Amino acid sequence: MTATDAKADLHFSLQSARDALLWKLEGLPEYDIRRPLTPTGTNLLGLVKHAASVELGYLGDTFGRPSGEPLPWLDEGAEVNADMWATAGESREFVVGLYRRAWAHADATIDALALDTLGKVPWWPDGKDEVTLHHAVVRVIADTHRHAGHADILRELIDGAVGMREDNTSIPTGDSAWWEEYRGRLERAAREAGGGV
Repeated sequence: MTATDAKADLHFSLQSARDALLWKLEGLPEYDIRRPLTPTGTNLLGLVKHAASVELGYLGDTFGRPSGEPLPWLDEGAEVNADMWATAGESREFVVGLYRRAWAHADATIDALALDTLGKVPWWPDGKDEVTLHHAVVRVIADTHRHAGHADILRELIDGAVGMREDNTSIPTGDSAWWEEYRGRLERAAREAGGGV
């Protein structure tokens, strides 16, 4: 495999996760994309804001390629977890636009540098902060796919929409009665395995 092929494979995997994450916002009102749906506050728009921040950091700053995008939620003294939710003043358009600009910046870094290029992660401890571009890209892919999975669950809780894309749900087709019966079988199996809980 050539370096070009490797970069193309990495980019495909990264872009598929990016697209899946953004698809989860489509068709939902502002409240639903922002509301915290887990005890730790996980929400759809916050996942996108976080993913943009991660790309700009690992695939920009780490390789001496700052984007110039202001990220006040990452500044020293910023509120803890401020990158995981959007304020009322941070519109959907702002967050999605930031994410798309982060893609372009990250893609330019990947295109410009060899995969064995060394960078330094500014927020990692000295002496343990060196990383190759290949490692950084794989880290961002893993993080983005992880958060796309979170978004899958959140979106299903909101309105039942599932899958990586609207045209590819990757789950069996079935009407609501089929899914109710299926879920019931899983519940019964769980209770049996749990000793009849």
